[in-house]
Amino acid sequence: MSTVTTHILDSALGKPAAGVPVRLEHLGPETRVLAEGKTDDDGRIRDLGPEGLEAGHYRLTFDIESYSAATRQAYFYPTVSITFIVAGEPGEHYHVPLLMSPFAYSTYRGS
Repeated sequence: MSTVTTHILDSALGKPAAGVPVRLEHLGPETRVLAEGKTDDDGRIRDLGPEGLEAGHYRLTFDIESYSAATRQAYFYPTVSITFIVAGEPGEHYHVPLLMSPFAYSTYRGS
């Protein structure tokens, strides 16, 4: 299973946000793109990135602008970037959900 998973809920529409492009990057002296994907019909990406990550800082970037065009909804934030820290514990899973609406978003560490 992927170490990083995510899902997006669109609270304005009251449903999962399908088809949102998401990029996972490792941040450091040289930022590296580790994986890219799109949310499924349930607003989830279950296999984003490798099965293990080294300790460090990582960023998920959600392309809200493309979702906005597809849903014909206006969103204030064209992208949402969430930076988080991986401690490097073997077998640790990082689920990083996004709850969004046209003028706000929130996130938390899920399970």
